[in-house]
Amino acid sequence: YNESITQTIFFTLWRSLMTTVSTSAADQVRSAFDFTVDKFPLSGPDGMRTPWYAMFRSDTSEVVGEGSVTDRYTPHQTEDVIALVDACESVFDEASQVKTHFRNGHYVSVAPSDDYRRSIYGTRDNIFPRLIIRGGYDRSAFNVTLGIYRDACQNLAMLRSVSETYQSIRHTSGLRFAMDELVAQFQTLKDGWQTLENLVHGMQSAEVSMVDFLNEVYPEPDADAGQRAVTIHKNRTEKIFKRLQRERIKTGRPVIDSTFSVSAWEAYNAIQGFNQWDAPRREGFKGEFDRILKASDNQAVRKAETLALAAAA
Repeated sequence: YNESITQTIFFTLWRSLMTTVSTSAADQVRSAFDFTVDKFPLSGPDGMRTPWYAMFRSDTSEVVGEGSVTDRYTPHQTEDVIALVDACESVFDEASQVKTHFRNGHYVSVAPSDDYRRSIYGTRDNIFPRLIIRGGYDRSAFNVTLGIYRDACQNLAMLRSVSETYQSIRHTSGLRFAMDELVAQFQTLKDGWQTLENLVHGMQSAEVSMVDFLNEVYPEPDADAGQRAVTIHKNRTEKIFKRLQRERIKTGRPVIDSTFSVSAWEAYNAIQGFNQWDAPRREGFKGEFDRILKASDNQAVRKAETLALAAAA
């Protein structure tokens, strides 16, 4: 009986603490997304009715989403995004930092406090988790991805092949009414951080030839390739090696010797960092977050991930 009372008091206090912690994050998200996304019918010539609808931002009247939807589609709202942020905070068991972005949908990155860190043994190469919420209006589900933020290069990498780092949530309104289910679902992400730590340590312990690694990701141009292709390959290789060398010095690692032997972790980050920060970008990019999203979908980064994880296996 006493134990039951103690557990009840503890649970009440825990819920109260989580509510207090979540207030600032919720307010920040609510302020950033201070608008609704509303569904309105589309008309044909002369006001002809159609079965199709489009979604519009209430503050700018901007069309949101990709293409039209039917009357059965229910657009999510800011409160649903806040529910996901609150659930994400339970992964870290402490107050979290949030950054918000609207890219044809709601994007939020959730990070633990600056004191929450993990280190790769023997270096100053610190990493810590960051959760990326994607709430698009493309008729797909919400998804939450557990990423690795690396202090040495300010990269945010997402190992897409590691299933424990990804959760998909059915795209619906009313997520506030499913908080307990969301928190339970996100416990997989909490366990996923330990998985990521182990994988990073494994990649750090595995040595690869940077020359061979790079040639696997970006093969040498064919003999009959034009001068432009050769120049692009040469410039890209030089930028990746310069990034690798800078990061080795910054993290207390020795200068690369004539064997070009590095850890699989370094090799992966050199390519991921190049694609996030150094690769040319078309007009329309709005800043760092767009680079993060672009790099996470890049095929070369995915190939580097596969090679690095294979080396660590």
